[in-house]
Amino acid sequence: ALEVLGTTDIKSTTKDTDGNVVSETIYDFNQPFTRLTMADAVLKYNPEFDAAVINDPENNLEQMIAYGRQVGIREDEKQSAWGAGKWLCEIFEETAEEKLDQPTFITAYPWEVSPLARRNDENSFVTDRFEFFVGGRELANGFSELNDAEDQKARFLKQVAEKDAGDDEAMHYDADYIQALEYGMPPTAGEGIGIDRLVMLFTDSPTIKDVILFPHMRPIAK
Repeated sequence: ALEVLGTTDIKSTTKDTDGNVVSETIYDFNQPFTRLTMADAVLKYNPEFDAAVINDPENNLEQMIAYGRQVGIREDEKQSAWGAGKWLCEIFEETAEEKLDQPTFITAYPWEVSPLARRNDENSFVTDRFEFFVGGRELANGFSELNDAEDQKARFLKQVAEKDAGDDEAMHYDADYIQALEYGMPPTAGEGIGIDRLVMLFTDSPTIKDVILFPHMRPIAK
């Protein structure tokens, strides 16, 4: 931000159809970034929820489903394959994600929604994974790579079950990747940054099409 804009205060504006500014937000990149686990974020924006349930969703699946219904997650066939981790993530996305205005790290993603991330040593329900949010948008995703072939195989099979249940975002089973892991992979970690979204933020652009050279367009109707 300093190199590109000369400031750590990033301005974001909302404009009406005539181009007039109706609201303005300043994102402060100079302050220490907030860090919350996914469970903590859910509790922060849903204080009426029982903390004992949110912090131990694996043993409170029925109540997690009830919370999901409470926040507006409608019943769907694909939910038959959802476990507690998926419900926690869906509740987070429904009630907390868009409220992460100032720079925020969300950590401790459940393994169920992190099929390639290594489990945490102290809590195997979650992984060593984070996502970075500004203005309610995810800008980065990083994690320690899962290098246990047996665990990875089980994760892929869980993803296949979710895909069969109707989840289009679930991954396919990758036999070649499993075979490669069986040969061994050293501890590895990485991070991916959404460059287009970062450029949106720095240029105060309202849509991602404004910053992509060749955005996907609908075909012209004949």
